Amino acid sequence: MKGITGHIPNTITSMNLLCGAMGVICAFDGRLEASFCFMIAAAVFDFCDGLAARALNAYSDIGKELDSLSDMVSFGLLPAIMLNRLMIAGGNESAWCYIPLVIAVFSALRLARFNIDEEQKDNFIGLATPACAMLCGALAHYVSCTPDSFLAPWTGTRLFIPVMSLLLSILMVSRIPMFSLKFKPGQKDSPVYKMRVGFIGFCVAVTIAIFLLRLRFSMIFIVAVIGYIVMNLSAFLTSHKKTSRPS
Repeated sequence: MKGITGHIPNTITSMNLLCGAMGVICAFDGRLEASFCFMIAAAVFDFCDGLAARALNAYSDIGKELDSLSDMVSFGLLPAIMLNRLMIAGGNESAWCYIPLVIAVFSALRLARFNIDEEQKDNFIGLATPACAMLCGALAHYVSCTPDSFLAPWTGTRLFIPVMSLLLSILMVSRIPMFSLKFKPGQKDSPVYKMRVGFIGFCVAVTIAIFLLRLRFSMIFIVAVIGYIVMNLSAFLTSHKKTSRPS
């Protein structure tokens, strides 16, 4: 029985990979709405495989490598292709539409560094690949579903998506500390704990506002990830100013 349960986390991780592959196929078919749904499903499986591994105490080296490979497809390759297809759908078929593919490259670098970095057990250093992917995927979904929205003219330009892709790529490999949503006992008085609670409250407020405004659900992910990035950048700049002040 132990041998069977040991394969459960890897099976869940494989479902993450399958969802990512299905999302890529949908993106090439121009079905960006379906691609984003597969990305969300991949994120759910990515979350559940960790829960299963902890609950069953079924950790393995192959599981760690499989998780990274699956994340590379679902949160590295898939968002890059979605942005590429979004630009092509908007009429930008020049070399500029291939710049978003750098997200796949930097996601690989980010995931490789995460696997060997002992400093990222509780929090992240740099933007996590799933957060980057959700912002890109949600943007593609929202514009694809609402081509008359205020975001459509921006994404229809030659520079917006390429510049955004480069900025997100830089954030992924940066040394900027970014909080995770892992709550542990004894951290209630820490600034990171307060940021986590504040971010969850922000997400709840955004979700309610989006539904009241009757906007597409993907706008929740867009606003939430942007808010997450802004919160972490603000905290980093504030702490950097304090440490750089002369005593």
